[in-house]
Amino acid sequence: MRKIFGWNSDKSLVYKARTFRNEWKYYLSLWDCQVLRERFQAVMQRDPYAKGGVYILRSLYFDDYWDSSYQDKMSGVNHRKKYRIRIYNYSDSSIKLERKIKEGNYIYKESASLTREEYERIMEGKYEFLLNHPNQLCREFYYECTVHVMRPKLIVDYEREPFILPEGNVRITFDRDIRAGAPEQDIFNPELPSYEVFPYEMLVMEVKFTEFLPQYIKEVLPPGEQEFSAISKYTLSYDRIYHRTDALHLVSKSEKSW
Repeated sequence: MRKIFGWNSDKSLVYKARTFRNEWKYYLSLWDCQVLRERFQAVMQRDPYAKGGVYILRSLYFDDYWDSSYQDKMSGVNHRKKYRIRIYNYSDSSIKLERKIKEGNYIYKESASLTREEYERIMEGKYEFLLNHPNQLCREFYYECTVHVMRPKLIVDYEREPFILPEGNVRITFDRDIRAGAPEQDIFNPELPSYEVFPYEMLVMEVKFTEFLPQYIKEVLPPGEQEFSAISKYTLSYDRIYHRTDALHLVSKSEKSW
């Protein structure tokens, strides 16, 4: 638990508590995933929001003029943050502006709901409405967009299979078919053109928990430090879009239209 400065609606200064969660990530093969899935199914619950056990996540990531989110990750900066707009199953029924703050293996996520109209205004560069938004995150996003020239950078989508456990507030997810797309595209388009980021037979398992991780869950996780990785879907997708796409391989970022 950390205390930070914040502002009330009446502009008075207050302390706000942030509860950071542990976040561990692993590369897995489809075979390893199948084995772990069967074990987790015996001791965890399916996420009730995942119809049929899975859902599609699509995120439009933003970065500033200096690509700070990308550069901080690649440089190993301990305290980092990323902004994104996230939707589920290509639908505009739930549009979230999110800020993910990361310190080492600990994360804190804030979110604000957006309407389709508000999303469209952001994409048109009409940020003024954010300045008077009731959610503080939106007001801070306005500052980033106007002062630090925060702009859409790329789209990342993948299929997620989640498991949950109330004890310890544990959430384990399997993310597969991770793909990257250019930021100008319509995020609500199910047929959005994209590039494969991981080989089909590889996926990412994420383990998140707040209070503690039960021992019987620890015993199921892959052993050894060699399986534990500081994986970033954003930086891997950034490299795929800006440096390593088949059509634009070896073309510098500055020479690309996006």
